Amino acid sequence: MGESLYIIIAGVLGLGLGAVIAGLFLKNNSKKIEEEAREKAKSILREAEITAEATKKDKILEAKEKYLRLKSEFEDEVNKKKNIIITNENKLKQREQSLSKEMEQIKRKEAELDSKKENLSAQLHAVQIRKEELDRVTNQRISDLEKIAALTREEARDQLVEMLKDEATTKASSQIKDILDNAKLTATKQAKKIVLDTIQRTATEHAIENCVSVFNIESDDIKGKIIGREGRNIRALEAATGVEIIVDDTPEAIIISGFDPVRREVAKLSLHRLVQDGRIHPARIEEVVAKTEKNIEDEIIEIGERTCIDLGIHGLHPELIRMVGRMRFRSSYGQNLLQHSREVAKLCATMAAEMGLNAKLAKRAGLLHDIGKVWPEEAELPHAVLGMELAKKYKEHPEVCNAIGAHHDEIEMTSMISPIVQASDAISGSRPGARREIMDSYIKRLKELEELALAFDGVNKCFAMQAGRELRVLVDADNVDDTTASKLSFDISQKIEKEMQYPGQIKITVIREMRAVNYAK
Repeated sequence: MGESLYIIIAGVLGLGLGAVIAGLFLKNNSKKIEEEAREKAKSILREAEITAEATKKDKILEAKEKYLRLKSEFEDEVNKKKNIIITNENKLKQREQSLSKEMEQIKRKEAELDSKKENLSAQLHAVQIRKEELDRVTNQRISDLEKIAALTREEARDQLVEMLKDEATTKASSQIKDILDNAKLTATKQAKKIVLDTIQRTATEHAIENCVSVFNIESDDIKGKIIGREGRNIRALEAATGVEIIVDDTPEAIIISGFDPVRREVAKLSLHRLVQDGRIHPARIEEVVAKTEKNIEDEIIEIGERTCIDLGIHGLHPELIRMVGRMRFRSSYGQNLLQHSREVAKLCATMAAEMGLNAKLAKRAGLLHDIGKVWPEEAELPHAVLGMELAKKYKEHPEVCNAIGAHHDEIEMTSMISPIVQASDAISGSRPGARREIMDSYIKRLKELEELALAFDGVNKCFAMQAGRELRVLVDADNVDDTTASKLSFDISQKIEKEMQYPGQIKITVIREMRAVNYAK
């Protein structure tokens, strides 16, 4: 027990001694660490102070530089504004001096005007006194004249106005007649020479187209084959060609009726081929009509090309050539359109050459002037304007386009070729035998012409002569004198030009006849 106690005490003492030694060691260690930490902290503080001081100096320098820059900019801006203010002040001073001078001038002018005003007032007063004296004298003389003439002032004035009006009208009519006569004397001679030479040098052909064509056959037996069983062949032919086939009692003939000459030509050629072949039935009819239409189309192009070659016209667009060929199967008032266009082209070329203009352009415009009439599609434009648009579309010369559009005065003429085309068209269309009108429209036009002349005062009777190309007007000799008759002829011509449409020109002849009649009893 004693040893155990000794061992225990020794162990306790050993543990205590170890603890004391360990505590002393830890205490010494912590002091070293603390001292090192303090040294490190002091070093960091010194570095931070050095860095802060350097940063502070940099910021102060940067702030000073910015301050100096802003101060310089501010001073420059202030100097600029100051200079502007000084400049404006100088301008204001100069303007003020100028205004002062102007005010002085205005005051001087006002003084001069006041002086002139006083002078004018005095003169006006003198004039007023003179006017009153003249009015008194004039009124006295008028009163004396009224007593002598037994007329009031208003009546005398009305008579004077009426006399002056009649005199002025008569003088104006006389001057108009003199001017027209002089113009005709100076211009008509050369114009007639050119036109007559042109017409004489141009060969004219007459061609009358109707709305029906006649197909001749060798025997009436063929009519039955054409009609077919229950009329099936003729119905098929009419449906394929778009014309009316008339089979009647006319010996050895079949009538083809239709407004389109191309369709009539297709129907006529198709009938000819069917009759020669002998096989006539609906299927064969459709086949033959289709081939004929193709042949006609080729023929149209060939006609157009041959026409251009004959006239020496080159470089025409293929579509325009095709339309020229279609003119062969179109008529205008009974005149074949292609022959009319060829004739106009030759007239235009001759006139242009006589006048020293471009004959090739004139010939081209003359040939194409009516292409608007053969355009296959429906159009609401006049044929002259439509033709002009087609010519523009196919790149024709501007002078040619203008001549086409202006040959019926739908647009303004801008070149010398335009009136040549218009005159040539009138020459070709208005010569006797070239055209014929429908009887109803012809009679209606003549009646309108006579009624227009009868509406004038003093006209007793009037007669349309020479197919409406001359109008003879009979007037009352008691109410219409020679001078008034001349004026009446001019007025009627002007009204006809404004209100009527007609080819060529109309001659107005006013006849004043005085008859003395007595009876012997």
